[in-house]
Amino acid sequence: MSMEQIIATVRGFDGALVVVPEPGGDFPEQAWGDAFFYYAPDGRMPRTTQPYGTIVTKDHPGDTASDLDPPGRWRVNVQVDRATFRELTGEEPRGDGPRTPRDHAAADRVLPHPVYGSLGWVCVVVPGERTTGTVERLLRDAHDAARARFERRHRTGGRPPEDG
Repeated sequence: MSMEQIIATVRGFDGALVVVPEPGGDFPEQAWGDAFFYYAPDGRMPRTTQPYGTIVTKDHPGDTASDLDPPGRWRVNVQVDRATFRELTGEEPRGDGPRTPRDHAAADRVLPHPVYGSLGWVCVVVPGERTTGTVERLLRDAHDAARARFERRHRTGGRPPEDG
């Protein structure tokens, strides 16, 4: 699955906003060529909400374990719920226990994100035949979860729901 196919898939989700920073825009050079996925039914980038998924096309400071600088290498990252993280990785996302050593540069494998795994993020370097269906499902589920959070905030006027 190519980056363009993933971006097209996410753009097809109801209320999705895909931001792909380019040279000359408002984003720092480090973000150019990457992609950020939001639930934003008004089409405007949320100021206070993190994306539910991203594609990164190069190593970033503090995030080099996936070896993304060589040509043709990129990584899709998706925020998942605790049960999904456990199912895919065999680990607790927020667990304090030891982490299984991983080769974060391995392609076409679902892994805990090398930096944000403890926050419930998984990643796949260059999704291929083995992971394409999983990546699509994870992005759909993350989009649906982002929509549910948006709807809860909208229902409560941006305030946390009151205890009943």
